[in-house]
Parts: sequence; C-alpha cells; structure tokens
Amino acid sequence: MKWLAAALAVAVLLLQYRVWFSEDGVHSLSRLESAVAAQRSENEQLTERNRQLAAEVRDLKTGMDALEERARSDLGMIARNETFYQVVPQRPPQVSRTATRTASAR
Repeated sequence: MKWLAAALAVAVLLLQYRVWFSEDGVHSLSRLESAVAAQRSENEQLTERNRQLAAEVRDLKTGMDALEERARSDLGMIARNETFYQVVPQRPPQVSRTATRTASAR
C-alpha cells in the first residue's frame, strides 16, 4: 500500500512539473492568451475600419453630397458658378547675404 501511495505521489509530482515547467505548460498558455488578446484588439480595429468604409460606400452610392465632397477634396474640382481662391501664406522677408556678412564681420 505504501508503494502505491509513493508511486501516485511521484506521478502527481511529475505531472505538476510538466504543467508548470515544460514548454507546453503554463508558459505556453500565457503566450497564447497574450497573442489572442493582441489579435482581438487588431480585429476590433479592422472591424471599425470596415464599418467606416461600408458607411462611406453607402454614402457614395446614395447621396450626391458625399460624391461632391470626394470630388472637391481628392480631385480639386469646383462646381459651376463658383470662384476658386487660393490663399498663399506670405513668406518672411529674406535677409540679403551682404547684410549678413557685414554684420558678422564686426
């Protein structure tokens, strides 16, 4: 009877060792759980992106507003009876090189 209890205890210890310290044990489980969490996060981002693209496709198919907005932003088109104004920022005045040389020579 003592041999049977000792053999069972050794078997339990060996199985516990394999669970906690082997390559297929707890360490593998934690790696897989983190990989699953990362994949779920990526899936959520891609699902949101797909939802936005589907809404944009729906808008382009049904309404002229989205089509007009796309033509204006992507193609630079303007509608009839509109005037296009391009505002160019003013450049700062450039300092001449001769003035810089004389100031640095002093």
